[in-house]
Amino acid sequence: MTAANAHRTILAVWRIEQPRLITSLARMLRDVPLAEDLTQEALLAALERWPETGVPERPGAWLMATAKRRALDHLRRRQMLERKHEMIALDMDEEQQAMPDLDAALDDDIGDELLRLVFTACHPLISREARVALALRMICGLTTEEIARAFLLPEAAIAQRIVRAKRTLSESGLAYETPRGEDLAQRLASVLEVVYLIFNEGYTAARGQDWLRPQLCNEALRMGRVLISVAPDEPEAHALLALMELNASRTAARTDAAGEPILLLEQNRALWDQLQIRRGLRALAQARDLGGAGGVYALQAAIVACHAQAQIAGETDWSRISELYGELAAVVPSPIVELNRAVAVGMAEGPEAGLAIMDQLAHEPALKGYHLAQSVRGDLLQKLARFEEARSAFEEAATLAGNQRERDLLRRRAADVAALSSQ
Repeated sequence: MTAANAHRTILAVWRIEQPRLITSLARMLRDVPLAEDLTQEALLAALERWPETGVPERPGAWLMATAKRRALDHLRRRQMLERKHEMIALDMDEEQQAMPDLDAALDDDIGDELLRLVFTACHPLISREARVALALRMICGLTTEEIARAFLLPEAAIAQRIVRAKRTLSESGLAYETPRGEDLAQRLASVLEVVYLIFNEGYTAARGQDWLRPQLCNEALRMGRVLISVAPDEPEAHALLALMELNASRTAARTDAAGEPILLLEQNRALWDQLQIRRGLRALAQARDLGGAGGVYALQAAIVACHAQAQIAGETDWSRISELYGELAAVVPSPIVELNRAVAVGMAEGPEAGLAIMDQLAHEPALKGYHLAQSVRGDLLQKLARFEEARSAFEEAATLAGNQRERDLLRRRAADVAALSSQ
């Protein structure tokens, strides 16, 4: 195996195994920032050794063993005298010998180690914005740049949030814990946001060669299902699950055999998972029954439900979708919501109406450098037969896109429009 191939394999394994490593070490050490540091050290060890020795047969187990050894070294270097730390070190030694089942669930209110890590990162002592950034860094393995793109904020601002959040966790002595009662309720909104952002990164990856990261979607769906058992009376928990189920139902139709993206209106709807659609619609109905029809996730789920219930693209109720985006904008004013509303209005009322909304967003700071803004503009301009302007918009969108598959798609769209303009 070449060094380049080993490097790609290591990063692929790392994206999958990082949450498991952090959750396992955090559970044993009761120190989330230290657990993350040790998992990073395990990654560095793999980058040094695997290009020479080859990828182990069980790369996840290798990383786990390496991270645990470094945890033991850390405890021994500090020569901890407290009985608690002695017991931790002994327990870890025993686990090294016994090769425990790392997937064994703990007997607690949540029953999901990854979800417990999210709740820990979402402690009220940490600012809401920093909670989400820290969780995405640890759980998704997203880079600071990728998180900044998700929030449409400068990279330096996100880096500061993460540093402050880690410092708060370290200095305040916050435990790696399962919150209960009022403490759980205080963190729930942030946890829902984190879970949805995890899903979104899996649904459309911000970086890399692949458009989808299915393992992240599956992790988010699992956590969403656990959350409705943790908070059965919270309508937005049911609504979030509905939103993820409905979006995930399209997975099989979203890429071709080569992994290239297929846009929504061009997808083979026979490939949509009808069982998952039914699960999503049931969860949305439950959210509405609990009085949450106007919640942020419920409104988004209702939008996706409009697509899911259309047998063919031509039956999509774009007028209803544009209305729902209007309701969503009233609840959470956002340029991203307005961008999506421009798409819906463009479909319901014609591209000129959609472009009028885009023109109002032209000077929105959050959309500068956002590739989808230029992609939407290009699509509307193409429908108006303003081919040269559309080509320019698609080319700019391709330049801004971070994902290689998406970049290639936008370049193909630019070339197609250029061909139309020359006819």
